Order: sequence, then structure tokens, then C-alpha cells
Amino acid sequence: MQKYADYIQQIEIDSLWSGKKHIVWNLHPQVNILSGVNGMGKSTILNKVVKGLRAGGEFPSHMLKGVKLKVFPEACKWIRFDVIRSFDRPLMNSETIGKIDISLVTELDWQLFQLQRKYLDYQVNIGNRIINVLQQGGPDAAQKAALISAPKTRFQDIVDNLFADTGKKILRTENEIRFTQIGETLHPYQLSSGEKQMLAILLTVLIEDNQHTVLFMDEPEVSLHIEWQKQLIDLILELNPNVQIILTTHSPAVIMKGWLDQVTEVSDITVDE
Repeated sequence: MQKYADYIQQIEIDSLWSGKKHIVWNLHPQVNILSGVNGMGKSTILNKVVKGLRAGGEFPSHMLKGVKLKVFPEACKWIRFDVIRSFDRPLMNSETIGKIDISLVTELDWQLFQLQRKYLDYQVNIGNRIINVLQQGGPDAAQKAALISAPKTRFQDIVDNLFADTGKKILRTENEIRFTQIGETLHPYQLSSGEKQMLAILLTVLIEDNQHTVLFMDEPEVSLHIEWQKQLIDLILELNPNVQIILTTHSPAVIMKGWLDQVTEVSDITVDE
């Protein structure tokens, strides 16, 4: 049986930048923010870890091409992880993807398309759990069922609140995510870049289904309104209290609501070799 880690305790990278730097970063179980000027290697550090992890999150012998991970519990050999990238670039293979859905134009569109599929699986999963609880009966069966569906409802409430200024609301009768705005139905691909970005982040966290997961985010503030940047970390932790956040940022707004102590400068974890 695969044993998944709760979180990463330490990232160690040998010979970063052609052997000139050695990285040792001790991590907090929940929030970790890497900061530094351009060119210091924030994204490089995240990419080194993510590229070494296999699709299922396995890290054989705790060594990933010069990247050593310490995890908790120590005996675990697997990590559940998600990756959020913020740059809404045109799709490189748009011709192939266009055969799937002609409205997919950017990388964020493709992310949202994939997340929609996972969202459907998530709903089936929680639906089955609700049925199971109700079939078992008991005086608190209805309460237990409500608790199972509560994260999805909270996700919908959060998105409605964030998008309220433009009058967009999630259509709660739909299986896939659709929005209504002044009587018109919108697909996620019709949102602004900032709205797509926030929706992709929150939807990723929701479908983690409260499991211990490491969420890597590279400059998630790109395209986000400053008020959304301020709320970002709190909203993620609300939707999944068991997530470990590892992110890079240039934005002071992301750390404004009490996260300054979780900021690490690249220079503070770098040792010359």
C-alpha cells in the first residue's frame, strides 16, 4: 500500500546553477513563501522539485536528480501534489486541443478543462459517500451528509463572493462549472485571466478533498486583483486545512494578512559551494 507523506520537511538541492550553489530549505507544515529579486532562482528551485516527482508523487530513495526531500512521516515514499502556474500563455498544441473543445485558447483554459473532469469525479465521490452515510442511518446521518457536502458549498460561496462585483454566480444546478451573468450562461473559458487564475487555484484545492497535499505555486499573484492576493492563502487553507503551500512571489499583498513570518529569502537558504 502506498504511504503518502503529510508534508515536506526539507528541500535540499545540490549544484544549483552549474554547481555554484547549494540549497537547504527547512519548511513549515502549512505555509512556505519563497521571495527574492528576479534571477535569484525562485522558480528554478520549485521546478527542480516538481520535475523530479513522478506523476503519482513518488520520490525513489528520496533523491530526485540532485534534489533530496525529507518528509513527514519519514517512512513515506509518496507525495500528493498539485502545481499551479500563473502565466496565461497561448496553447502550443492548440490544433490538437481544439478538436476537444474549440474554446480552449490558453494554458489556463486547458488547466480548467482538466479540472472540470476532476471536479466531476470529485462530485461522484462525495455523492457516493453521502449515500453511504444516509443508508447507514442513525440520528446524525443528515448532519454527517451535510458535512461531506460542505466544502463544495463553501467553494461555490467563495467564488460567488469574489466575482460579485461583475455579477457572476456559479450555476449550482449544473454538474460542470458554469456561470450566470445578467441572464447569460458563461463557460469558465469566457472569464478574465484573473478570474480563471483564481478559479483554477480554488478548484484545484477543493478537489484535493481534504487530503494531505503539497501545493506548488509559482507567482500565483499574476493577474490577480490586490484584494484577491490578500485573501489567497487564507482561502486555500479554508478549503483544505491539510494542504502544505509552497509558493514563490514578488507581491507584498500575498503575505499581508499575517504571513510575513513564513517568508524565506533565496539568499537565506543558499550556500556557496
